[in-house]
Amino acid sequence: MHQFSRKDFYFSVITGLITGLIAWRIFVFLELPEFVSVSYAWLIIFVPILWILGVNLGYFLGRWLAFFGQFGKFSAVGFTNAAVYFGILNVLISWSDINKGLWYSIFVASAFIIATFHSYFWNKFWVFSQPEVDPPLVGVNASGEENKINAAELGKFFTAYIIAGLVNIGIASGLVNFLDPMFDLSSDQWANAGGIAGSAAALVVSFIGVKMTVFRK
Repeated sequence: MHQFSRKDFYFSVITGLITGLIAWRIFVFLELPEFVSVSYAWLIIFVPILWILGVNLGYFLGRWLAFFGQFGKFSAVGFTNAAVYFGILNVLISWSDINKGLWYSIFVASAFIIATFHSYFWNKFWVFSQPEVDPPLVGVNASGEENKINAAELGKFFTAYIIAGLVNIGIASGLVNFLDPMFDLSSDQWANAGGIAGSAAALVVSFIGVKMTVFRK
């Protein structure tokens, strides 16, 4: 049975810091009301703690359903990847002042490609790597092979994420380009809502694809 390790702790903190920092700046850009009049900077502390708890919850549920042991880490990476994705998307929106149309779809695709490279690193060296033992096995993946980036594996990873990306782009673009903003959201906020809907669907598709075809034991 896998247990929460030092590696899990360090990577939970690092990915949590990345997520919290980017989320804070995105909320500022979108001019969202502060929570009880407190700056969203508190996310830098809150998210790493949440990630640690989430990974531990995954291991706990993994006692009954084994895939939860990886899905807890995959979800942390997925949300971190989403933060990178939305960070890039909002930088492009802010820089160009464009939040719909063909260029919006191009922004979504560009952000997704960059975020996929980021996701590959965390999935290969954390989510689907060999659990830490004493003495630790450094650089060994779930199949017992040395953890080296290779073209074939990267190609499979991108294939899985391209499929998830098409789902992401299709849902996000469909909502933003064919529906007017709802729930009193601004155009920029609605653009992010479309991205959230697409990312949620892509998370499930990508986990199935990556687990079954890329890092399969």
